[in-house]
Amino acid sequence: MSDTGVQKVTTEPYLVDAISYTEAETRINEEMKAYISDEFRITNIKVANFAEIHPFENTDRWFKSKVALIAYDEESGKERKTNMYLLVQGNDVKEAYDNTIAVMKDTMGDYTIPAITESPIMDVFPYFSGEEGELDRIHKFNEVKDSGTEVEEVINETIEPELVAAGAEEEE
Repeated sequence: MSDTGVQKVTTEPYLVDAISYTEAETRINEEMKAYISDEFRITNIKVANFAEIHPFENTDRWFKSKVALIAYDEESGKERKTNMYLLVQGNDVKEAYDNTIAVMKDTMGDYTIPAITESPIMDVFPYFSGEEGELDRIHKFNEVKDSGTEVEEVINETIEPELVAAGAEEEE
């Protein structure tokens, strides 16, 4: 409700790890029950093209980092780039760039970061199976996501490739 008593309509995107549209709708309904007491509608569901999700402590915004993996094609003698998109948390573009560099530090091949843009995503709800090891991961993910501490620890949460459509594209 707004100050004048008129019901206010807002549209906010959320990222949910799911294998079907039905599962995505069910999961976002369950997740949002804890935050919204009024009625809400799901107006759109679409597939996201993120290869990986990386939450960081003491950050409040999500950024889409385009990472171009560089490989040399020996047959044609040309350099090939394969793009992948990471969802990285940061407080600004510079911090998102630094965080992208941090998650890519163990990458064996060459890469460039041609673009980083702020994402409108409000929150991320990853999938956890409920198995014992998975429960530790969900607690750790939520601690990092909601953290106010000074510990700098990166959690690498990789979305299963079959859950992401168009996660990588090739260009010459």
